[in-house]
Amino acid sequence: MMQPERVAMPSSFNVNRAAGYEQLMGRWSQKLAPLLIQFAGIDDGERILDVGCGTGSLTFALPQAADVREVVAIDYSPVFVEETRRRNHDRRIAVREADACALPFQDGYFDRALSLLVLHFVTDAAKAVSEMRRVVRPGGVIAAAVWDHLGGLPSMRMMWDTVAASGGAAREARSRYLFQPMMRPDEMKQCFIEQGLAEVEQTSLVIRMDYRSFDDYWEPIAAGEGPLGKYVSALGPAERAETDAAVRAAYEGGEPDGPRSFAAVAWACRGVRPFP
Repeated sequence: MMQPERVAMPSSFNVNRAAGYEQLMGRWSQKLAPLLIQFAGIDDGERILDVGCGTGSLTFALPQAADVREVVAIDYSPVFVEETRRRNHDRRIAVREADACALPFQDGYFDRALSLLVLHFVTDAAKAVSEMRRVVRPGGVIAAAVWDHLGGLPSMRMMWDTVAASGGAAREARSRYLFQPMMRPDEMKQCFIEQGLAEVEQTSLVIRMDYRSFDDYWEPIAAGEGPLGKYVSALGPAERAETDAAVRAAYEGGEPDGPRSFAAVAWACRGVRPFP
């Protein structure tokens, strides 16, 4: 594999601690990973690239789905790279820090390139798809999934709608969150087609997010993890107290605190790199 000079293209996702990310999203991406693998397909003996590995939800699910030859997992965040390396005990898996928009691999090296809950945070999502196409062999598969923030993620939409009731900056932040790249209907499919992929298919992947209590839901956000946490952590003390109380009331819904379950829908797309 070639290792050209990296061109910085940061992700817009903010992470402070791996454990905080796990509580916020990692536990749900673990449930989503097998669905993406099933949609993308996988065969024994393949080389697979995981673009934006996070804490390894997809990375570690791949060798469980097939007897793969090699899995290379990359992420822009050193926090994620360190944590995935710490968890790894499989010699077939290599983890490295790299940019999704400038993948440090030679053309056609992999059989498949997959990306789970990443493209909507990449500064230039189309460039990342182009790079995934480049590093996959002709006939190889590219597949990705992102949350449907607008209509398919009520656990997070509930929080944004609650804080947006105050107007102003909260409404602007909500709009940015709801309409991130690749989230509008057919947007990712059209991007795959424009980047020269063939046999492009789109579907929805559905899981449930089950929380034990409001604290289980709110702790990582309150600690500043992810886009929601970034917004909340910037609030002043009075606004913060009002927000905490309002979101708690929304979570509880007029009933005592306790378990709550939310459906969660992701857009998913797959395509094939055509032969010359």
